[in-house]
Amino acid sequence: MGFRRLAALAVCALIVACSPSNQEPADAPGRTAMKLATDWRAQAELGGYYQALATGEYARRGLDVTLIQGGPGVNVPQLLATGAVDVGVGSNSFIVMNLAKEQAPVKAVAAFMDKDPQVLIAHPGQGINSIADMKGRPILLADASITAFWVWLKAKYGFSDDQVRKYNYSAAPFLADKRIVQQGYATSEPYLIEKEGKIKPAVFLLADSGYPAYASMALMPDSFIAKNPAAAQAFVDATAAGWKSYLYGDAKPGDAAILKDNPEMTQDVLDQAREKMRTYGIVAKDGIGSMTDARWAEFFKVAADQGVYPKDMDYKRAYTLQFLPKGP
Repeated sequence: MGFRRLAALAVCALIVACSPSNQEPADAPGRTAMKLATDWRAQAELGGYYQALATGEYARRGLDVTLIQGGPGVNVPQLLATGAVDVGVGSNSFIVMNLAKEQAPVKAVAAFMDKDPQVLIAHPGQGINSIADMKGRPILLADASITAFWVWLKAKYGFSDDQVRKYNYSAAPFLADKRIVQQGYATSEPYLIEKEGKIKPAVFLLADSGYPAYASMALMPDSFIAKNPAAAQAFVDATAAGWKSYLYGDAKPGDAAILKDNPEMTQDVLDQAREKMRTYGIVAKDGIGSMTDARWAEFFKVAADQGVYPKDMDYKRAYTLQFLPKGP
């Protein structure tokens, strides 16, 4: 979710969020304690982590994981940089690459979403049959998106900054103007727009048009990796198992934990989000958590060519392939 709060506020949020309901049993002799900070409030897009915790995948691999629910006041990169947590969820590839640019000692050790779920949403019947058709249209974007996937859209489609309109996470402006396009997650906004506006929007997943970013990455400080490589591997393997179980097995344990942490969430939203993740292939059915040098090189080239990062930056410090999932 980017750098949004001062570190002090982030640490305060961590303290408030850390409650026994989000922990494995405290009496876990011999287990490696780990604090996990998610990038947003409990939802299906974090289902693999909740499922791994609820079904004991972490415990079986010798980990005692405390899950800290994210939100507007929880800044994952700052929590990692200050050592307040041992692992954090990185929403997109720009987050970890920004850390590398600042030479922060943090790395992505796995990417649990092979496709970034970012979409552009348009009204039906407006002559928009592809992302290219959106050129010249007003597009609702959040501030953080301007320096993220918008960079790729401008490079690939020739979009211009005068198309940008402020997005405040409300569907009202979109529903009020059929010409407008808005950002969203494939797993969230299209369903909510359909419910609220009684229309079936046209949805375009950026990843299916070549957007090379990963999402839902496990980020760890270099110090933790060096001190606890076995725990790092165990975390990746357990989370991969959690995602596979959540999407292709019995999701009830994960859903129950999500609904407990986030009472505003509803079962229908969880169910449709899980189905969208399967349909779009957002979480790869095989090789969950995997990353490649080639994919990172492609992402870095797009961003560097647009001036986001120096072309001579050591982008490989942003990630490591040492802990790719080892299977069940």
